[in-house]
Amino acid sequence: MKRQNSRKLLLIVSMLLFPITIYYLSPQLIIVGARDGIITGSFIVFLSLLISSLLLGRLFCSYLCPAGGLQDCVTLINDKNPKQGWKNNIKYVIWLLWVSSIIFCFIVRKHQISVNFFYETTNGISIANVYDYIIYYGVVLLIFIPSVVFGKRIFCHYFCWMAPFMVLGTKIGNLLHIKRVKLHADKTACINCHLCNKSCPMSLNVSEKVKLEEMDDNECILCGSCIDHCPKKAITYIVK
Repeated sequence: MKRQNSRKLLLIVSMLLFPITIYYLSPQLIIVGARDGIITGSFIVFLSLLISSLLLGRLFCSYLCPAGGLQDCVTLINDKNPKQGWKNNIKYVIWLLWVSSIIFCFIVRKHQISVNFFYETTNGISIANVYDYIIYYGVVLLIFIPSVVFGKRIFCHYFCWMAPFMVLGTKIGNLLHIKRVKLHADKTACINCHLCNKSCPMSLNVSEKVKLEEMDDNECILCGSCIDHCPKKAITYIVK
């Protein structure tokens, strides 16, 4: 379980650093920057998530996402598994509307395109005054409240504006046959203990995927929890 402890530690650290990094993960600042013709830090970060997902899938969600860290802490209050299904597509609708707004703002921008990684930050720090804290706690509540009410990683499933970048990158990587980190299952080793299901932070039916030996899932964040909890090592990482 050393890997899971290290993963959770990194998530907690990323959550504690969120007052510094929040503007580098801000969808709103990308739109504001685009209106002024500025490629912001958050634009660069999201582009990096898209590119890195060609090789790493949604590994960012497992180890570095502050929203993921906050939601994992909330499981101490509510560890209910949220329903999977059509509601998972809400985030893609939000994402498409947002990306369309960015493109429109760049088209009607006021100035020539320039790059400012530290746009709207104070010496690189996102939260530096009272107004910024209002925004910060608003975002925290936006993630915290649904998790308390509906359960594990609900924000990731329904509302996250970062996940679609990584899902899209994974799809592109598959089309281009780029080798990436994946899960692999050996159904003959499975003893149907369902510990993989219980341990999955994304509430996936992992045991069913093992039976089919088809582990790819848009909602899988490659955290490896199913690997580490499987007593028979029926699930492993591969690069394929």
